[in-house]
Amino acid sequence: MAKETRREVTGALGPLETEVMQVLWKARRPLAVRDVLDRLNRRRNPALAYTTVMTVLARLAEKQVLQRIKEGRGYVYEPLVTDQAGIAVQSVIRDYGENAVAHFVEQARADPKLLARLQRLMSQNG
Repeated sequence: MAKETRREVTGALGPLETEVMQVLWKARRPLAVRDVLDRLNRRRNPALAYTTVMTVLARLAEKQVLQRIKEGRGYVYEPLVTDQAGIAVQSVIRDYGENAVAHFVEQARADPKLLARLQRLMSQNG
């Protein structure tokens, strides 16, 4: 139970969500559910079900971590953020709004690299 509370607060992804995101980040192009499933199942025993991966992708799209794009009769998915840190920042901004942004900007003023990264993350998620 404490683990779930921590996930909600930090915006961290669960283990399967993280694996799915890693597959999509590595692909560097939108993938269909079947493509993600096949790549995940290369290193799994027992294999995941198609519906499991489809559900994870749909939930990640609802969290606005992935973009769901209609292609033919189905959908493909592509990341809206470039890494786990981007997901955490997006979650904090969603949960704490302008206070979080103000805090990030204050911190970034002292660190040009942090400011550049924050600007990049905001442009990806805006």
